[in-house]
Amino acid sequence: MSEQPFVSVVTPFFNTGEYLAECIQSVLSQTYENFEYILVDNQSTDGSSEIAAFFACQDSRIKLVRNRRFLDQVPNYNNALRRVKSEARYVKMVLADDFIFPECLERMVAVAEANPSVAIVSSYYLEGRFVCGSGVEWPTEVIPGRVASRMHLLDNLYLFGTPTNLLYRADLLANRRPFFSESSMHEDTELCHEVLSEADLGFVHQVLTFSRRGNEGVLTAIQSFHWRRPFIYTILRKYGPAFLTEEELLHRLGPARADFLRILAEGVILKREPEFWDYHRRALATIGEDLPSRLQLAPHIARATVKAMVKPKWIINERSRIARMRQRTVGA
Repeated sequence: MSEQPFVSVVTPFFNTGEYLAECIQSVLSQTYENFEYILVDNQSTDGSSEIAAFFACQDSRIKLVRNRRFLDQVPNYNNALRRVKSEARYVKMVLADDFIFPECLERMVAVAEANPSVAIVSSYYLEGRFVCGSGVEWPTEVIPGRVASRMHLLDNLYLFGTPTNLLYRADLLANRRPFFSESSMHEDTELCHEVLSEADLGFVHQVLTFSRRGNEGVLTAIQSFHWRRPFIYTILRKYGPAFLTEEELLHRLGPARADFLRILAEGVILKREPEFWDYHRRALATIGEDLPSRLQLAPHIARATVKAMVKPKWIINERSRIARMRQRTVGA
């Protein structure tokens, strides 16, 4: 055990009592032994605090702290990461509604230890019932960082998963203050692109983590907003110039913007709610752009109008789908 590098595992939580015990138990069941486990309670009111306190009494590796005031999600992540011990060599976040499989820490640390150029380690992961993270040829376990970024920007091969799916070298915490950008809408993806511009990505060819679908998470709440369209467009605008040639960027950016504008135009036809427009306005603001005016969207609105006329069932089905997704979010 003394020869194992020290790892800090961090779980910030807020009202995740339904899943928290499973999450904590998955960390305590690791085959890897030399770690601390920091649980940060963000003013929970649903019994999560009591669940965490029970486990903290049973295992000395757990440090339980409670925020003095409620924090939004990303500031809460950063606040939790500031509690990592200085002697930690690696940091692993495990979101409170996710869990990790028993060999997760052991396998990820082994790749990082064998490859000093690796700053972030990823793996295959379960998202609901789907296995994700494919794109790395076996038995490759080190991908040059710029190649990993290009795989995402050019081919939509997303190797970064969720925060639960990644292991970070702890020295990244000292070099990034705050660790996750608090002005970004996709802070974990942006962190990966920024770090991998100067470091490599490690990869374990094994399913090591599980992330839930359909629970009361941020992506669930914005699912009906078609969040992937502005995500693809804004990430290309922000990081494409650093990783792609001018020709490659133009080839990818044009269709991505057209697809995004199509969603906005259809939003006009569907008379989307103010939250829809506010979400897309904020997404564009992260790259210094304004929400297009109705005049700028006119050609796309015209095409959406024709679509609604030619396929009347489309508009009925789309409104029903949006209503179902919003109801699922409210009821979560």
